[in-house]
Amino acid sequence: MQRCQALLGTYVEISSDQDDSQAVDKAFAAVKQVQDLMGFHHPFSELSQINRWAHQVSLELHPWTAQILKLAQEIHQQSNGLFNCGIGHRLVAAGLLPRHIDLSSHKLGGIEDIHFLDSQLITSSKPICLDLGGIAKGFAVDKAVESLISSGVESGCVNAGGDLRVFGDKPKSIQIRNPSLPMQLIDIGSLQNGAIATSGLYFTNRDEQQSHMINPFAQDESEVHIHFSSSYSVIANECVYADALTKVLALCTAHDHPCLNYFSAKAIRITA
Repeated sequence: MQRCQALLGTYVEISSDQDDSQAVDKAFAAVKQVQDLMGFHHPFSELSQINRWAHQVSLELHPWTAQILKLAQEIHQQSNGLFNCGIGHRLVAAGLLPRHIDLSSHKLGGIEDIHFLDSQLITSSKPICLDLGGIAKGFAVDKAVESLISSGVESGCVNAGGDLRVFGDKPKSIQIRNPSLPMQLIDIGSLQNGAIATSGLYFTNRDEQQSHMINPFAQDESEVHIHFSSSYSVIANECVYADALTKVLALCTAHDHPCLNYFSAKAIRITA
């Protein structure tokens, strides 16, 4: 069985070796729940409430939101700050994300300024504008896979716009877009019981459109948006790590960054 839905700003495709439409429906529902909780575009999502209120009051979070914030903090720490979800205001300023709240008069913090008072209760020591777009898609893929497995599906694949995880005993052939010719696919082999994610600026017009890849350390506005011509892929056990670590790889371009080894991940770079 293979089905597709428009979610997470892309197309999510779920493939199962069993003809179980109920299991696939539950998996899509898990993806939608991640979208509803963590979508920056939704002014009433839990993420939007964090950005609006966390520096003023403590907030009780859904377990999944708490989980992804802890993962984001861990990756931020292990990458020495290269992965930072606290760059939402940069994307808002570039017109790449909607402006739901005005934080222009504040000195903004980052993911490191989120503090857990208990397992699901948070506060922030500074105003923040988090964007989970660099990690939530991979997290949603993992939640869909968990849902399929809990429904008894033994083998399958979830693909959310190139963030992909395969489970079971059937390997899947993997293709990555050619960064020079985005409509052309490059076969890199097969994947079994693992995940892969790719970051590339395939369809960004460098003369007219700002890159969505942000340098969290940039002081000069001209250096905030990173442009690159290669594509960067990461293979990991779970898609949430593959998704987030592509940003680390694209920013540092080092295949041997200690962060990759820490999360048992492997890097692939395809040059233009």
